[in-house]
Amino acid sequence: MRRAVILAAPLLALAACTSTEPPADQPRPTTTAVAPPTQPTSTGAAAAPPAPEPVADGPCPYLESSVVADANGQHVTKVRTSGDKPHPACFYYRPDGSVQLTVRVYTGEPAIAKLVVDEAAPIASSNPASSPAGWTGGSLSGDKGAVYAVAKAGTAVVVSTNQEQTIKARRITETVITNLGL
Repeated sequence: MRRAVILAAPLLALAACTSTEPPADQPRPTTTAVAPPTQPTSTGAAAAPPAPEPVADGPCPYLESSVVADANGQHVTKVRTSGDKPHPACFYYRPDGSVQLTVRVYTGEPAIAKLVVDEAAPIASSNPASSPAGWTGGSLSGDKGAVYAVAKAGTAVVVSTNQEQTIKARRITETVITNLGL
C-alpha cells in the first residue's frame, strides 16, 4: 500500500502543474453558444402538426356526406373543412350540432406522418391496423368513439368517429385513400 502512495504523489504533482486553468490574474476565455439547427435532424425530435380546426363550410373535396352518413349510420347536417393544404381536414356534423366524424389527411415527411398516426392511435395502446394493403397504423375504440389511423410513406389518414366500432372508421379511411388516389 505504501508503494501506491509513493507512485501516486508524483502523478498528482504533475497533474497540478499541467492544469488548463489560466492564472488568476488573466481573464478566462469566453465561449459562444451555437443555436441548434431549425430543421429536425435524425437525432432531433420532430413534432406532428397541431390538430386541424374547422374554418370554412364544406363540402369536403374528397368525401361525400352521403358516404359518411351510410358508413357512420347518422344523418349529416353540416360539413366544415380546415385550411390545411393540399387536403383539408373534413368535419361532419350530426343534427344536434356535434361532430360525428372527422377525416384528417397529412402529406409530407414520413416521420411526421408516423407521428400523426401515433398521436391518434398510440402504438402502445391501440390495435394494429393494416388496411388497405401497404398502410400501417392503429385503431382504438371506446365509450366516446373510435379512431382508425394509418400511414404509408409520407402520408397519414386519420378518421375519428363518435361511433364505438372501428370498422366504420376503417371503411371511411379506405374510401378516402381510394378517392385521393393515395
